[in-house]
Amino acid sequence: QVQLEESGGGLVQPGESLRLSCTASRATLDYYIIGWFRQVPGKEREGISCIRTSDGSSGYGDSVMGRFTISRDNAKNTVYLQMNNLYPDDTAVYYCAALVRQIGFTPIKTMCRMGTKYDYWGQGTQVTVSS
Repeated sequence: QVQLEESGGGLVQPGESLRLSCTASRATLDYYIIGWFRQVPGKEREGISCIRTSDGSSGYGDSVMGRFTISRDNAKNTVYLQMNNLYPDDTAVYYCAALVRQIGFTPIKTMCRMGTKYDYWGQGTQVTVSS
């Protein structure tokens, strides 16, 4: 059963914006954290942002801080990633993932990087930034 589905990827020019959506088949409040990751072939997967569904607390990776904003709409079972001022280096497949339970007292920014702990993953959406 598909738990998470990403949408909103595409081809844009440097400096432009995109908004990715991650829609869950269950209530987003059923998950503790939903995060966004990205991966380029031949490189390690990078955790770029995540959000705690209960209170909206969020974290960001250094490479996207100040340009990307994560948000959630629990009524729509959807988490968004607003990406502004995109760079060619942002080109990647973007995945959303869900963590079901809290892991100790790990700070949320750290949780955003702990991809191996997440329980469910979407299929990914391609983002290409090129002139």
